[in-house]
Amino acid sequence: MNTNRFFNRLNWLFSLVLLTALALSACQPANASAPVSSGNSTQAPAAMPAQANTAPAAKPAAVEAMINVASDPKLGKILVGNNGMTLYMYTKDAPNQSNCSGGCLKAWPALLTMGSPTLGDGVDKTLVGTASLPDGSKIVTYNKMPLYYWVKDTKAGDVTGQNVGGVWYVVSPDGKVIGK
Repeated sequence: MNTNRFFNRLNWLFSLVLLTALALSACQPANASAPVSSGNSTQAPAAMPAQANTAPAAKPAAVEAMINVASDPKLGKILVGNNGMTLYMYTKDAPNQSNCSGGCLKAWPALLTMGSPTLGDGVDKTLVGTASLPDGSKIVTYNKMPLYYWVKDTKAGDVTGQNVGGVWYVVSPDGKVIGK
């Protein structure tokens, strides 16, 4: 009788563990291999080395947006944000209006600002502006086009988002897309 009770409890415990694992896997995003940004800070994507590994529930410290110019061996001079991460434009956006939302913003986190982005040498301050996102946050624009990071860029200098889907492009300091 004790053996049956032991196996019943073992069966119950195994079932509980299995159901818990299934429930947790259902909570994962469709592309679980891509880092997910909380979308509520001005930091670059969660994959950035200095700001990575924050718990999803933790709210990262607010850091003002930054735009600098860097040189890429193939693309030339490009715009980069915090920690040297490449900035991109989405060709389906309209001037001063982001058309990226939901899963798009998880893969392409917006360069958000608290009001006054920091600009490095070579950045044309007359091309810098902001636009409102549906949640009320402000996305930085350059030449009236919203700016984004790409979660698959994992270190400064990566440009793996260039020409993704034929709609995402690196931005030049003169405010034009590169390679289109």
